[in-house]
Amino acid sequence: MYWKNIRFALSLLVVYTLLFTACNKAPTSTAAENTNPVDTRLATLPVLTSGEATATFAGGCFWATEEEMKSLKGVRAVVSGYAGGDLEYPTYEQVGTDQTGHAESVQIYYDPTILSYDTLLDAFFAGHDATELNRQGPDIGKHYRSVAFYRTPAEKSRIDAAIRRDSKNHKAPIVTQVVPFVAFYPAEMYHQDYYRQHPYSLYIHLVSEPKVDKFRKRMAEWVKE
Repeated sequence: MYWKNIRFALSLLVVYTLLFTACNKAPTSTAAENTNPVDTRLATLPVLTSGEATATFAGGCFWATEEEMKSLKGVRAVVSGYAGGDLEYPTYEQVGTDQTGHAESVQIYYDPTILSYDTLLDAFFAGHDATELNRQGPDIGKHYRSVAFYRTPAEKSRIDAAIRRDSKNHKAPIVTQVVPFVAFYPAEMYHQDYYRQHPYSLYIHLVSEPKVDKFRKRMAEWVKE
């Protein structure tokens, strides 16, 4: 009974810690981290190069999703931002209210001659739990929902095929939304490359790192050296 109580107390401590270090909490500076003021300017989208393609996905907190997609061969750039809502150029705080309709998303700039769209879709589903509705782990809300945005009917068909492939890996049904792409709004500068810029963050250590590590194992063949 003593050890059960200890384990229960530790579980509560982990839950309590995550509640106060979740993806929807503004970053705080520590002596071990970057002490510069938070840069709230909106990021700039990269210019699409010749032969390059873009893809937009939402799979929970964009800090980990950005890092996952950046690690793939054939990917030149990934931008964290917001998609799927009605408000133009929303802020992080506005999206966090769950009233704008946006989901935390990433936009990927990649070379389709190296990384096919089908492989990118497999990576997207490997990077999060597509059976969780309006949440990912400790992050709860519609802005953490799973979404695959398509730009053409052909992309929609390939997303549907990817869902059928990934369904074999789950007992619960996949709840990923498949919707047409309308607009992507880049997030504030301090969200870009957040995973690497905040290695001492409890949220990054407890939530993002295990998620990214699992992704890299599943997509080992496609991870950059």
